[in-house]
Amino acid sequence: MKYVFGPVPSRRLGSSLGIDTIPLKTCNWNCVYCQLGRTQPLTNQRKEYYPREEILAEVAAALSAPERKEIDWLTFVGSGEPLLHASMGWLLQGVKRLTDLPVAVITNGSLLYLPDTRQDLLLADAVLPTLDAGSYKLYRQINRPHPEATFERLVDGLTAFRREYSGKLWLEVMLIRGLNDRAEALWDLARTIQLIRPDRIHLNLPTRPPAETWVQPPDREALLQASAILGKTAKIVLPAMGEFDLSGRENVVEAILAIVARHPMRQRELERALNLWSPGEVEHALAELASSGQAQIVERYGERFWTASPAHFPEVAQSQRTHPGQKLHRHAQDKTEVQL
Repeated sequence: MKYVFGPVPSRRLGSSLGIDTIPLKTCNWNCVYCQLGRTQPLTNQRKEYYPREEILAEVAAALSAPERKEIDWLTFVGSGEPLLHASMGWLLQGVKRLTDLPVAVITNGSLLYLPDTRQDLLLADAVLPTLDAGSYKLYRQINRPHPEATFERLVDGLTAFRREYSGKLWLEVMLIRGLNDRAEALWDLARTIQLIRPDRIHLNLPTRPPAETWVQPPDREALLQASAILGKTAKIVLPAMGEFDLSGRENVVEAILAIVARHPMRQRELERALNLWSPGEVEHALAELASSGQAQIVERYGERFWTASPAHFPEVAQSQRTHPGQKLHRHAQDKTEVQL
């Protein structure tokens, strides 16, 4: 499948079947923490990047597959910003006709200042937009947006959407050490959040490979401070536990690439998933993935992450990308998990 992947374990949505509406990496932000690498170039153009009929047909096929695993949510989550697909409203209507399962949309929220975009999302059961900063300066520093995607438009769009939307509005905040985990930045963020009035605030940590090597999660003290300042609806979201589903595809390399192109996997996560899919074939499958030329390894926090080759991590030179002779196994502890 080209547009549907998973189910994957989600920190907020349980077992989530992903629906991708755009090519890697189509986005109007270039966030320093993005697990898909840098955005090159930035785009703010809404259009039908993929045929909407093909996307919906794949969703229908995935839902009717006899080997289908348990699914808690269907989630529109793109290889960038999913709302850049101009037919999001049509797609949501179509998916809602196919299933009674709840449908979520994960978005940076930058296009919600457009009335048509807000209208498109009214059918969603949950919308998860991003707000990482309470000031223009920090917004530019963290999210590095397209010139048209201004901080004023972001906040205006979020507040307008809250007035119109009756579903679950769960605001996503990515906390980064030394940037938005300081008291002044958190108080600015709290004042802005009061205007939006989300149902929940998810405090996320950069536990997957950030675009920039210097990005680090906050320490325990900063996390506790963030929870106190942002209020009782703010909850720290720790890394998801669960298995990645590689079933439903004849070719294991295609199954892996369908996930890592949107959701980079730790070496140990990938080994576990492969062992469930085909016990005793882990080494062979990894060698096949490496020799395909479609995946690369990015090292962060002392761990190896597999991601798609087109993802742009500047420090990963061509010579560092995986090849069949490269040592594949490493069992490191996740150094980014925060003990509370």
